Amino acid sequence: MRLILFNKPYAVLSQFTAPDDRRCLRDFVPLRDVYPAGRLDFDSEGLMLLTDFGPWQARISQPGSRFRKVYRAQVEGAPNDAALAPLRRGLLLKDGPTRPAAARWIDEPAGLWHRDPPIRVRRAIPTAWLELELSEGRNRQVRRMTAAIGYPTLRLIRWSIGPWSVEALAPGEWREVPLTEAERALRR
Repeated sequence: MRLILFNKPYAVLSQFTAPDDRRCLRDFVPLRDVYPAGRLDFDSEGLMLLTDFGPWQARISQPGSRFRKVYRAQVEGAPNDAALAPLRRGLLLKDGPTRPAAARWIDEPAGLWHRDPPIRVRRAIPTAWLELELSEGRNRQVRRMTAAIGYPTLRLIRWSIGPWSVEALAPGEWREVPLTEAERALRR
């Protein structure tokens, strides 16, 4: 039983095969028989968990998982607390209401790696960083939530899943979680 932490770079598919010439997990993780426990959009960055053990994969990624996900999002504009209130209450998206999310604005994360290509910058429009903690994981959810409150996401990084973080992993790097640590965190 293996659990792998991987810092997915921008513009990488969160699967081991690509139907075209796009980069995918196989380009970074040379392990066989491990699979993603959840997905991360092509244009998002950050932590992915990979495992070879189906019950762990289900515990991490199934709806209602106890493994909350923390995202750091650079948004266009400068939201205040009133703008973040709908995120904290839960808001209605096209596919239904979201669960309430912990949402706060933060300083730009220390030690943040360079993204290639960088985000678009407009001198007349400020940007801000938000941290959102979600207990669900719908398709492009953070991007749709920030857009719904009028602050489109420019850069999105999944910072952590449950007890594991992307800290100390450069884009494209991975490490294996010691078995005892993985078993302790993933037991029911």
